Amino acid sequence: MSKLADYGTLVMTYLARHPAGVHNAAEIAAATQISLPTVSKILKILAREAILVSHRGMRGGYSLARTPDAITLMEIIDAIEGPIGLTECSSAPGLCEQETSCSVRVNWMKINAAVRQALTGVTLADMAQPTLAVVNTDQLLAHRRAQVNA
Repeated sequence: MSKLADYGTLVMTYLARHPAGVHNAAEIAAATQISLPTVSKILKILAREAILVSHRGMRGGYSLARTPDAITLMEIIDAIEGPIGLTECSSAPGLCEQETSCSVRVNWMKINAAVRQALTGVTLADMAQPTLAVVNTDQLLAHRRAQVNA
């Protein structure tokens, strides 16, 4: 996955966490700490793909086209990158010279389908949920002791 698609999920997660109102590119860039030109590019792509709605005018900006639970990660990634594929032949037929004689093509297609299914199973609402990081306190204490003893 490209950095742009990764940033696209961050932008969309921000919008999912703040669904009320219209948000402009500068606000989103400041909140996500992604450069304004990159955020603007992402917003335009996602609006063109009808995942976001563009609002013109003085208080213009962007809002989600659907509820966060109706937008999947797969849609966001496909909108930004086009159909993903782990190998050339698993995303579009005819791209690889070895395709007709490849002994592992079918397996790569299965793997690619599983990845796409997993990404389709994760919604923007899922991404917007806060998560708690598990902290291994024993490891943390051992690291601190090692620093003190060094």
